[in-house]
Amino acid sequence: MSSDIVAGLPHVETMLNYLVDKTEKPVTYMYTPPPGTPPRTGRYAPYPMSVYDGRAILPQISLDTYGFVLAHHETKVANFYDEDEVRAVYYAEVEQLVKEVTGAVKVVVFDHNVRCTPMSQRGENGAREPVKSAHNDYTLRSGPQRVRDLLDADEAEERLQHRFAEINIWRPIRGPVEEAPLAVCDARSMVLEDFVAMDLKYRDRIGEVYSVAFNPQHRWFYFPHMQKNEALFLKCYDSMSDGRARFTAHTAFDDPTSPPNAPARESIEARTLVFFAPEGKGKS
Repeated sequence: MSSDIVAGLPHVETMLNYLVDKTEKPVTYMYTPPPGTPPRTGRYAPYPMSVYDGRAILPQISLDTYGFVLAHHETKVANFYDEDEVRAVYYAEVEQLVKEVTGAVKVVVFDHNVRCTPMSQRGENGAREPVKSAHNDYTLRSGPQRVRDLLDADEAEERLQHRFAEINIWRPIRGPVEEAPLAVCDARSMVLEDFVAMDLKYRDRIGEVYSVAFNPQHRWFYFPHMQKNEALFLKCYDSMSDGRARFTAHTAFDDPTSPPNAPARESIEARTLVFFAPEGKGKS
């Protein structure tokens, strides 16, 4: 990707963590592993990178070019830490929002996480800490597999015959976000060789995501001071290899412009399966 694309854009200079060794498949346990087994393998190291202000180029950003897009969205959820309310109210809101933004015929929200470092350290609200390493949530193998895991067999095989995507919707629970904001990588600045498959070991299954190896061509963006009524779409998988963005990467990072007493980031990400009509057919 040409550097003149970002020349002159407001940005911050920071360190982003990348996978160093591409020769061995990393493993992360999503539960306490057996005695003597490390909870995570793979060596990561910080690299200096510029992270550009996406608000400066909002009109030209699209999901199929950059791999991410920012949308305005008002929610009726009162408490994002109430899992029942999130599933009853927010899932339907997200499904409708994703349909409107993408033109999909069917959207299925199947999972969500809330993140806040102090809450995670205290064991509150099921919160996790922000992930501070470059990654993408699906791979060429696990993208289709999630469809098979979550839909009835007949419907899954029919949906897999046509274009589908897996898109994360990330938003602040409280704003503005100043501590550990989310950076997303311009999909056009990445190549498939940057992505390294990593196993996620659960008690009952093994998932697969991509860690990301350093490439000086990467172009990272963020949206400073995100508010609760802003939703960031992250395209983590697209079944079509026709030139549109298929994968991108994201990571939390330390913003050097954040005030030292900035409140801890609180955020929620919803994961969706997104299905499109067969070519030549309208919405159904």
